[in-house]
Amino acid sequence: MATTESDLGGPTDLSEKEQRAVEAQLLRLADDELIQAERYTFWQVRAPTLESDLSISNNAQDELGHARLWYDAVQQLGYSEESLIYESDPSDFQHSTLVELPFAEGDWADAIVRAYLYDVAEDIRLSALEDSSYEIIRNRTSRIQGEEGYHLEHAESWLDRMALDEEASERVQAAIDELYPYALTLFEPVGDVEADIDRLGIRTMTLDEMRTEWETRVESFLTELGFDVPTDAAPATPAGRDNEHTDHWHDLHEQMTSSYRNLGRDEATLIMADDDE
Repeated sequence: MATTESDLGGPTDLSEKEQRAVEAQLLRLADDELIQAERYTFWQVRAPTLESDLSISNNAQDELGHARLWYDAVQQLGYSEESLIYESDPSDFQHSTLVELPFAEGDWADAIVRAYLYDVAEDIRLSALEDSSYEIIRNRTSRIQGEEGYHLEHAESWLDRMALDEEASERVQAAIDELYPYALTLFEPVGDVEADIDRLGIRTMTLDEMRTEWETRVESFLTELGFDVPTDAAPATPAGRDNEHTDHWHDLHEQMTSSYRNLGRDEATLIMADDDE
C-alpha cells in the first residue's frame, strides 16, 4: 500500500511518466462521473415518485460536481476545461461504456441496476484512492466518498423493494443480464499506463483486485435478493477505456456540447473556482 512518504508531490513536481499516469487515472474518474451525470438527467420528471425524482436529480448534481473536481485536477497539469470537454473529439473520452448507454424508456429497474453496479465500483475505486501517492487525488477522494455512499444506499434500497414484487424483479433481472457485461468495462485498462499507476502508488489496488472485490460484493448482494448474476460474462465491447465507444455516445456528445457551439462560446465560464483546502 502506498503511503504519504512516497508522495509524488504537486503538479509541477511530476516527471513526464508520472504525469502521464496521474492524467490517466484522473481522466478515467472525470469522464465516468460526467457521463453518468449526463445520463441521470433523463430521469428528471420521469422517475416513478417525487422522492425518486429528487433523489436522482441530486445524484446527477453530485456526479457533476465530482466530475468538476477531477477535471479541475487535470487542468492543473496544463489543460483547459474547453479542451477536455466541449472542444474535444468524442473519441478522446475514456469513460466506461456502461455510463453512456441510454436508459430503457420508462424502465426504472434499468436506472437502479445501473446505478447499483456503478456505485459499488465507485465505492471500491475511491477506497483504492484514499492513500494515493498524489495528494490532490487523496484530498478530493475524501470529499467525494460521503455523497457516493448515499448513492449506493439509494440503489440498494430500491433493489430491496423491487425484489419483493414479481413484475419489478423480472425487470431487474433483465437489466442485470443486459448491463453486467458493460459494468465490467469499468475495470478495463486505459492504454499502457496501468502498471505505472500501480507502481507509483496512485491507487492501492490493481484493476484485477478491484474487479474481484466488485464481483464478490455484487454477487453476494444480488443473489441474497434472489437474482441471478452472470458471473461468466466477459466485458462488453467496445469498452470505452480504449477510446472506442458505442454509437449512443456520439449522439450524447453532440447533445452535451451543442449549447457551447450554438452560443459561439470559446471558453467555459466558472461561477466559482475550486480549491484543495
